[in-house]
Amino acid sequence: MNLFRTSTALALAALSLAVVPGTAQAHEGDHPFANCTEAYDNGYANIAEGDEHYGGHLDRDKDGIGCDQPPADFEPAEDTADDATDDTTDDTDLAATGGNSTTPYLAGGGAVVLLAGGGLLIAVRRRRTTQE
Repeated sequence: MNLFRTSTALALAALSLAVVPGTAQAHEGDHPFANCTEAYDNGYANIAEGDEHYGGHLDRDKDGIGCDQPPADFEPAEDTADDATDDTTDDTDLAATGGNSTTPYLAGGGAVVLLAGGGLLIAVRRRRTTQE
């Protein structure tokens, strides 16, 4: 039984290591920025209180507008609100979960790891039954 636990632990560790590089998340706009530097780097400044990017920690003077002192080299993000009504939008089969082109490879790698662990488990059990 100890070998089963070890094989399972190794399979889970390998799977988690295979997934880690693909889990880095870009800012998708469903949460406030960590700080104003991140907001400026993503092209956001003067973030109003009702905006999805707003957070109280971004509004130092508590006037309802966060990150209201952009640096001199600040470049605002392009407005994509008009693109939502455009008929040329790219429809993909991916859900809005952050999947990208590496997702199938990560899933395939995980499947290979699980299959290899299962094969190893079966081989060890067969060896045990032939030795007894």
